[in-house]
Amino acid sequence: MELEPFVLGGQRYEPAPALLPVDLRISQASGATVFEMQVQVRLTGPCMRCLAFAEVERRASAREFHDPDAPQADELRSDYVTDDHLDVAAWARDAIALELPEQILCRPDCAGLCPVCGKDLNVDPHEHTDREPDPRWAALSELRDQL
Repeated sequence: MELEPFVLGGQRYEPAPALLPVDLRISQASGATVFEMQVQVRLTGPCMRCLAFAEVERRASAREFHDPDAPQADELRSDYVTDDHLDVAAWARDAIALELPEQILCRPDCAGLCPVCGKDLNVDPHEHTDREPDPRWAALSELRDQL
């Protein structure tokens, strides 16, 4: 199956490899069809904190039940079956998306980028202590001096 790239947080994450093997089992139960799927994927792209290379590997499992005689909006009909065709790519994509972490990071303790100068804090950890205070706080500074 070919898996399209994911776009998360405005960043593009490519599956590697683009063609993934999918383990699909189909069985019958009470006049309906039961689909079971397992797929493993590795996504590569930028770290969501520091923009360095990041990759995440996940295994997704999913099960769908499809009764063609059930009403159209019924939960016994799978959204991935249309005209007796199972859309494995859409189903796998949704199953993988549910397994992804909230943030894809280069490493769990990634420090990210400095909000002042933009340097990578993993490479050059530093602080900016000589910053000028925001001029909008000047009135409060005057009050503090009067107290």
